[in-house]
Amino acid sequence: MTRVGVTYERMGLLPVPIFLRAGQGPLLRCCPGLTRTGRGRRLKSIAVYSLTTRPSSTMKIIISGASGLVGCALTSVLRAENHSVFHLVRPGRALAPDEIRWDPHAAYVDVPELEAADAVIHLNGANISERRWTPQRKQILRSSRIDSTRVLVDSLAQLRQKPRAFVSASAVGYYGNRGDEILTEASEAGRDFLSLLARDWEAEASRAAQSGIRTVILRFGVILSGQGGALPQMIRPFRFGVGGRLGHGRQWLSWIALEDVAGIVRLAIADSRFHGPVNVVSPAPVQNADFARVLGRVLHRPAIFPAPEFMLRLAWGEMADALLLASQRAAPEQLLAANYPFQFPDLEATLKKILLT
Repeated sequence: MTRVGVTYERMGLLPVPIFLRAGQGPLLRCCPGLTRTGRGRRLKSIAVYSLTTRPSSTMKIIISGASGLVGCALTSVLRAENHSVFHLVRPGRALAPDEIRWDPHAAYVDVPELEAADAVIHLNGANISERRWTPQRKQILRSSRIDSTRVLVDSLAQLRQKPRAFVSASAVGYYGNRGDEILTEASEAGRDFLSLLARDWEAEASRAAQSGIRTVILRFGVILSGQGGALPQMIRPFRFGVGGRLGHGRQWLSWIALEDVAGIVRLAIADSRFHGPVNVVSPAPVQNADFARVLGRVLHRPAIFPAPEFMLRLAWGEMADALLLASQRAAPEQLLAANYPFQFPDLEATLKKILLT
């Protein structure tokens, strides 16, 4: 397929800050050393692909949830490309020049500050795995995604000059527990809590298309990074020599490297062919038992101690079935059709890059 209006270049190493846990604290607390110009002393580097539109121009890009793993990485690489990046931040402190006030609980956004944005990236959402899913926690998870999306989409509809692209997060949890079924963007939603949450979240985001805004829904797989997200939690038992599969280990894990996440989000911003749902996953999903074996091999640790399903459910309740034991064999059909050049399609090479370099 011809890459209309889009060019890819191999770039050098761009700075990406050292992350803390996704979704906590303002950007500078989450990413120590990240200054307003995107430079600092406490930085790590990731290799990414530069993606620019023709004609070359600087874009105004607004990000919600910018203190999380993906938001930090995107902020760094976009500013390195000289784009103007603004963060939506909640009340409670003085605004920096690159911050825009919003308060989803009060249904408030400083709408005039959204004018003339080229793209809005919506990553807001409470940490899905931070604690057990009590009824109160479930309400927080829904409100932080669905209500915040509704407020933002309603605000975008008020703009005189609307953004060319609205890119909103979702997850492959949309599909539920599907065994060995290959899941494309056209596959139906599941029926568990996480599936219904993702379905309703996407429905709110999709309303932006009614205002003439090209809308892309990114269904993220498990994002692998040494600086945050799921991987540091996954490797902990292996560090102590007690790692292994979860349950029977036959459940499929759809994963993606953080470097590819950054490239895919930037592709979604720039390439007008993308709209609707996109599976942000590697083309090579693996079963949980295979993931455990590869991780153990990379770490030179045994992977022979399975975690029984009843123990996982005892510790995490409903969350264990949805996040640890559910099987989602997602395929990046849209990305493959667009010839997206995956930087890290192989799991073992990815883990070696993250953990050994």
